Amino acid sequence: MQEKNTPPIAKRIPHKLEKHGHVRNDDYYWLNNRENPEVIDYLNKENDYYKKATAHTVDFQKDLFEEMKSRIKEDDQSVPYLYNGYFYITRHEKGKDYPIYSRKKGSLEAKEEILFDCNEMAKEQSYFQLGGLSISEDNKWAAFSVDLVSRRQYTLQFKNLETNEILPTKIINTSGGATWAADNKTVFYSRNDEVTLRTDKIFKHKLGSDSADDQLVFFEKDETFDSNIYKSKSEKYIIIVSSSTLTSEYQTILANNPDGEFKIFQKRTRGLEYSISHYGDSFYILTNKDKATNFKLMKTNENNTSKDNWVDVISHNKDVLLEKIDIFKDYLVVSERSNGLSKIKIMPWRGEAYFLPFEIETYTAYTTSNIDFNTEILRYGYQSMATPVSVIDFNMRTKTKKILKELEVQGGKFDKNNYEEKRIWATATDGTKVPISIVYRKGIKKDGNNPLLLNAYGSYGYSSEPYFSAFNLSLLDRGFILGIAHVRGGEDLGRQWYEDGKLLKKKNTFTDFIDCTRFLIDEKYTSRQHMYAEGGSAGGLLMGVLANMAPEFYNGIISQVPFVDVVTTMLDDSIPLTTGEYDEWGNPNEKKYYDYMLSYSPYDNVKAQDYPSLYISTGLHDSQVQYWEPAKWVAKLRLLKTNDKKLFLDTNMEAGHGGASGRFEALKELAKEFTFLLDLEGIKR
Repeated sequence: MQEKNTPPIAKRIPHKLEKHGHVRNDDYYWLNNRENPEVIDYLNKENDYYKKATAHTVDFQKDLFEEMKSRIKEDDQSVPYLYNGYFYITRHEKGKDYPIYSRKKGSLEAKEEILFDCNEMAKEQSYFQLGGLSISEDNKWAAFSVDLVSRRQYTLQFKNLETNEILPTKIINTSGGATWAADNKTVFYSRNDEVTLRTDKIFKHKLGSDSADDQLVFFEKDETFDSNIYKSKSEKYIIIVSSSTLTSEYQTILANNPDGEFKIFQKRTRGLEYSISHYGDSFYILTNKDKATNFKLMKTNENNTSKDNWVDVISHNKDVLLEKIDIFKDYLVVSERSNGLSKIKIMPWRGEAYFLPFEIETYTAYTTSNIDFNTEILRYGYQSMATPVSVIDFNMRTKTKKILKELEVQGGKFDKNNYEEKRIWATATDGTKVPISIVYRKGIKKDGNNPLLLNAYGSYGYSSEPYFSAFNLSLLDRGFILGIAHVRGGEDLGRQWYEDGKLLKKKNTFTDFIDCTRFLIDEKYTSRQHMYAEGGSAGGLLMGVLANMAPEFYNGIISQVPFVDVVTTMLDDSIPLTTGEYDEWGNPNEKKYYDYMLSYSPYDNVKAQDYPSLYISTGLHDSQVQYWEPAKWVAKLRLLKTNDKKLFLDTNMEAGHGGASGRFEALKELAKEFTFLLDLEGIKR
């Protein structure tokens, strides 16, 4: 007789949490100690329960994995880009998980020089990630970093590219990047706090010296700010940036004077955001100065950088969000967003401005590796929900383009003409129009019988761009409609779209998604029996709220590395990254934010009701959302939910926020998610 598979029941240990005179009891608080063997035992039991409960899908998972893998061009490589006399290339070899970084001197016909073979470096490692790769100006040295835990704590090292010798120097707890001064021996890098993981220190290292002697050049004391360092595209300046959600501050020194004193560009002022780009004798500043909610472009002489000297280049437009600029010798390129669509504007320093033409509404376009000043070629990327990623070189003078590469979908079965994509608009409860991007296989009927997976993020002002995934074909070709809800909290429709989905307006994010769901059901794209939702991290928070607020709308929900214990996390400033989040969610040490967070925090609002089927994933070493948040959430759901629908907690015991490393291991995780959905739909092959 087969042994019955019963879910583990986490023990309950009352733990009182008091704030503002309000007491919460957290029976599962004990799960936040990863050093406790009982915690590891509980996570392993949840994993065992998940594996046994889905044992009937294991063969299907393997088939899906092979199906998705078969679409990958395994021996693929990036479009080479030229920097300082070398063409740099990233490539993969057949059957191998990790990339190989190489370069060729002067010509693509030159002999290949292997910089790093990550397959060799990853041997014997359960997790591997190569961090920032930075080449010295004389092309002789590479700074690189490695994370073997998936906690985004990188060890910085140096390689002599002439001898292939790796120096014994190992600098721990860095954020991964490194910036070379013009002398080819001074390197600046940023370091993380060991507990909170906040990037708070900038150090200076002299090649060949003991890292214990590295000089601290900047310490960011404000716990709500992060700091980092980089070199301007002009290579004239080394720049420290300190930023919080609402405020930024830059400091500069000349790259040829690495032992000089950093000079503040414009002192931080609460609410003033700006970023800087150097060209000629000037800096160009993208900023929200003068209440420019959607940002404007300003300019100042490099010797007079305080905001009193800034003058307008592109004025503020309430309907157009300025996102990024690329500066060339003869052109200024502006990446902007209007009506939810990304646009690229070419502005010759002398001549008429014009836009790159795009014909549909479910695309993403973005400038990519534009390192050379003295060129008339703009390199940009393009994709849509049915069109694979393309890398394109556009001649800004002749207005002609050359597609350098379009992602190859292997297998010979994919034809983008078999799919339809469009943007539709739902009406939110308060009357706001919310866009939804969808794609599906042509020929489906709007009869309510189509399974539909709707994805969203909706936080930090991150726009949810329409994108192409060859792996999504495994759902599309089995009848799924795939959608992205561009809910408030992102910047999809401009800066105000973000402002209307954060702090004390955060619930707009959740109700927007529910209203999009209701619209898709009312329009018979799907029905409640076939409706699914998916989101990760802050998007996982959204999924947790949906499960509590509107469980009746969803047959299943996928919640990846979800931020669900909002109040407890935001009250604990020892948890990585918490203090820097106050401008996003609010500081619960203030009662109004405490009360508001408490009203939607998924963990705090689990109740006795029917819940949809839930697949919840996390990583033991997650640095962004600690594993115990989803673990506690699942434990509480098991206690209180009133139906027998599926509830799975799948913990990767060797990975963190980004999941498994390696392109094939990550595919196995995706196959788990897909089989969860397909199994709920009764699709077995």
